[in-house]
Amino acid sequence: MEGLQGLLDLAGALESLDRAERIETLTDYARRYQPVPEDVAGKPYPERNKVPGCESEVYAFWVPDSGVRFAVENRQGVSAMALAAILQEHFVGPRSTEIAQVPDEIVYRLFGRELSMGKSMGLMNMVATAKALAGAAK
Repeated sequence: MEGLQGLLDLAGALESLDRAERIETLTDYARRYQPVPEDVAGKPYPERNKVPGCESEVYAFWVPDSGVRFAVENRQGVSAMALAAILQEHFVGPRSTEIAQVPDEIVYRLFGRELSMGKSMGLMNMVATAKALAGAAK
């Protein structure tokens, strides 16, 4: 299911898993990550699109009719790639602007509270940036 309800359903499902199952599921999402298309943005990415405070050097772009797209520069940034894939899969096409309604605690619901403070802040900034891009696109 796409959109906000689909994301909330996924968060609920992840919360019911034990730590190992959650990590496995999130790693599967990271493998599904698709970087921003070359026709949207090429390297080097504009500094204005850089997500602040994200250890994995993430850039966010708004693509009309598609929604937010991310470029994760650090290929070891599994959590950033997982979140990018989740947001890109759930908020696409006509549901893309629903990302503006994502609750602030979604990172903790998806990833748990075991993440380092730095990683949590970076992921929360990815969500905040996506929400800001969606708001500007309305």
